[in-house]
This record gives sequence, structure tokens and C-alpha cells, in this order.
Amino acid sequence: MADKRPGVPAGLWTRCDKCGEMVYEKEVAEALHVCPECGHHRRVDARTRITQLVDPESFEEFAADLETTDPLSFKDRIPYSERIRREQKKTGEKDAVVVGQAFIRGRPVILGVMNPSFIMASMGSVVGEKVTRAIERAMDENLPFVVVTSSGGARMQEGMVSLVQMAKTSAALARFHEAGGLYIVVATDPTTAGVAASFASLGDVILAEPKAMIGFAGPRVIANTVKTELPEGFQTAEFMLEHGFVDRIVSRADLRREIARIIDYCGK
Repeated sequence: MADKRPGVPAGLWTRCDKCGEMVYEKEVAEALHVCPECGHHRRVDARTRITQLVDPESFEEFAADLETTDPLSFKDRIPYSERIRREQKKTGEKDAVVVGQAFIRGRPVILGVMNPSFIMASMGSVVGEKVTRAIERAMDENLPFVVVTSSGGARMQEGMVSLVQMAKTSAALARFHEAGGLYIVVATDPTTAGVAASFASLGDVILAEPKAMIGFAGPRVIANTVKTELPEGFQTAEFMLEHGFVDRIVSRADLRREIARIIDYCGK
């Protein structure tokens, strides 16, 4: 397919992995990494998401130094400790979630953002601990807690230590709820497995980006297990909205405004 704009070097174009159209990378970036042709919301790393979501220079990170101790000395293709080092070098992050305090359209919040670039934002001990600390900080400071989820689920290299994080984060959210805290989830593609079955499903308000995959096991696994054809659009944000799991689907460009409106409506 030929470039759509004369004079623009070919290297500045890329093909959308959803619609197949050639799109100008600058336009995609200006649209918050949403395809201008089909509206496909690309996955973005945690730092990019934070920049898109919070007021300029308002984010103050905490718990940034936490990293896994490799509790099982796990080894598959490579040792888990080596895998972690590679991911840290690739992403510049210690693990798969970034937490901190920020302002969203002038409203103070505690924010957690998962990073799909780090082992598909799988949840191990560090993710569970940082999310729990963020919940507790929100409770101590009487601030709304906003989390952006994007995860393949529990991190198998940490075994039961990883699975315990489901209960740990859920228990912290129960305490936060009892204290009258406001918890807003923004479910992005994909929000699955152990994360979907714990803190991603417990929001007072659950927003989702268009077409995000949300569910426990993947659709191919489910189809092969139940031996039946799944409904059209199964596990998309739109399907989850229709069935009451998601409260609202919000395009990326409107997330800041929608979060601020929810905070105002809830009196936080």
C-alpha cells in the first residue's frame, strides 16, 4: 500500500494491526495512540499512560524501589531472575505497575497504572504490594484511588506467592470500601485472569476502553473447554457493558474528563 501523503518518509508510517490501514505515526501519537482510521486503542506503557492521564508534572511516584526476590528460584527457558533483569533493562521499570499521587483535572488522586510492556503486566508479589500500598495511601489521605488495569494475570514464576496477591489486594479494597473510599477502575486491553478476578472487578465504578478484552480465561481456552461457539464479541468491553460488568465505555481522549466528573459526582 502506498503512502497516503506525498513527501512523508515511509519510515514514519505503520500498519494498524486491527484495520490494516497505513497510518501516520505522528497522528497516532497525537491521538493518544489511537488509530485515526478505525479507533483501535493501542496498548501503551505505564509512563505514557500517566502522561496522558494526569495534569502536567503532577505525578509523584512512591514505592518505586520494590522488586521481586525470586521466591521460588524459578527457571523455565531462562531463570526468572534473569528474565526480570531483562525486563527491567527493556522497560526501565522495576516491575509491572507504577503507583503515585497525582492530579487529574485538578482533582487529587492516588493512581496505579499497570505496564503491559513488563511481562504483560503479570501480577507477582511486587504488583500486589504496590497496589496494596496505593490503596492504603488513598485510605490514609482520604483520596480517590484510580487504577488502570492491563494484565495477562498472575505471574506463574512466583507460584502461590503470586496467587496470594489476589486476596491481599481484595482485602485492602474491602477496608477501603468500609472507610468510604472511592475506587475507580479503568480496564484496558487486556484485563484478564488473576487481575480481572481481583482488584480489577471491585471498582465502585468500572470504566473500559473500547474493544478492550476483559475476562478470566481467554476466549480460545473457553471455547475449547466448553466445546461450543461463543457469542459474537465475547469478552469485549462492549459485551461486558451489555452484561453489567462494566459501567461505561470511555474513549481514551475522554478518560480525564470522565474520571474528574465521577470524582465530583461522588463528592470526593
